Amino acid sequence: MKTSRVSFAAALAAGTVLALSGTAFAHVGVQPVGEAAKGGYATLNFKVPNERDNASTTQLEVNFPVDQPLTSVMPQDIPGWTSTVEKTKLDKPLTVHGKQVNEVVTKVTWTGGKIEPGKFQQFPVSVGKLPESADQMVFKSIQTYDNGEVVRWIEEAKEGAAEPQTPAPVLKLTAAKGDDHHGAAKTDEAKNTEKDAGHGHDEAAAEHGSDTTARVLGIAGIVIGLGGVAFGVASRRRSA
Repeated sequence: MKTSRVSFAAALAAGTVLALSGTAFAHVGVQPVGEAAKGGYATLNFKVPNERDNASTTQLEVNFPVDQPLTSVMPQDIPGWTSTVEKTKLDKPLTVHGKQVNEVVTKVTWTGGKIEPGKFQQFPVSVGKLPESADQMVFKSIQTYDNGEVVRWIEEAKEGAAEPQTPAPVLKLTAAKGDDHHGAAKTDEAKNTEKDAGHGHDEAAAEHGSDTTARVLGIAGIVIGLGGVAFGVASRRRSA
């Protein structure tokens, strides 16, 4: 009897946890393909699971932060879905690759497709340039079902607080990568320095070898000369 009560309590607790956390596990999210480095370009996947058992998702709206303007936003074609890109003019133009940009993307909406119960869909978008002075970006999104229900994933998490029931997708930005070209230049310079040092070492070795040879030949000449003098003295003594 005691064992049955414990089992029932455990099952009830597990069911309660799943019921309370179901929304958090199934929310709309965003993940980069690889890394999303500050100041660079990246491909983002907006992952949309269907949370309902009796309805299908038929529309996704992703809002791009106006205070972190992206000059390039290109949705990838998805069979069965149509993407619509909305832009807004900037009060102050941005300069990108030497060109002025007067408008940026503020929203991308996908319609026409269907995410059935128990399935999910990813919506890839190529974006850039990512902010250089921020650690994250928040993309408030709206999910619409074919029964008319609308779920607004727009709540921003607060430090020290529990995760919101309908959190907005958050993209974490990584540290900017170093310039590979500068690295290559330094490597080439180091190689040239080592090469020059190698030549200097070879020249010094050759010079040292030449000095050694000259010294050996000089000593040999002295020995031969002394031998000749000794031979001459011996010959005179024999003649006397």
